[in-house]
Amino acid sequence: MTKKELALKSVEALKGLYPDALCSLDYNNPFELLIATRLSAQCTDARVNLVTPALFEKYKTLDDYCNADVKDIEDIIHSCGFYREKSKDIIGIAQKIKSDFGGKVPDTIEDLTSLPGVGRKTANLIMGDVYGAPGAVVTDTHLIRIANRIGLVNTKEPKKVEAELRKLLPADESNNFCHRCVLHGRAVCTARKAKCEECSLNGFCRKKI
Repeated sequence: MTKKELALKSVEALKGLYPDALCSLDYNNPFELLIATRLSAQCTDARVNLVTPALFEKYKTLDDYCNADVKDIEDIIHSCGFYREKSKDIIGIAQKIKSDFGGKVPDTIEDLTSLPGVGRKTANLIMGDVYGAPGAVVTDTHLIRIANRIGLVNTKEPKKVEAELRKLLPADESNNFCHRCVLHGRAVCTARKAKCEECSLNGFCRKKI
């Protein structure tokens, strides 16, 4: 079986398991998704979802964030970890979006990664979930782990994983595939132990074979 065939089988198997491929971060608009994704770095989505309601309730507009007191944001997001760096980035993101992009969340990888603290993982999530861009590959830890176990890639370097999966996955399926890998990585193919006996991919997954 070629890697392309393996990718297609993986897409269909995960689609059957998780038909609703939704982002697990809670948000109301593109800017809130951008902020929530920045907070999720080295933090669980579940923890972020506990923190963002208070943040989004207090800071409702882009100008609110542009004029925010960094210490106040630090207090709100403290439990997400790396709160000082994240607080500065949140304000910096808002200010740059206002000054450089007319108050609109950018719609290219290049522009998104020009924002403070925004890497390719976050940029791809915005491109896929907000703008519906084909070929978005969100290289979070679950995707990297599962893609390696299945046998789609043989590297843990996010940029290389992204590049290789772009070649293998159907462009219109790649974003949802990434969301489904997150769900599968939490439920079955966990970091601690792959529950191969429960997995619908075990007929072709290289780890199982």
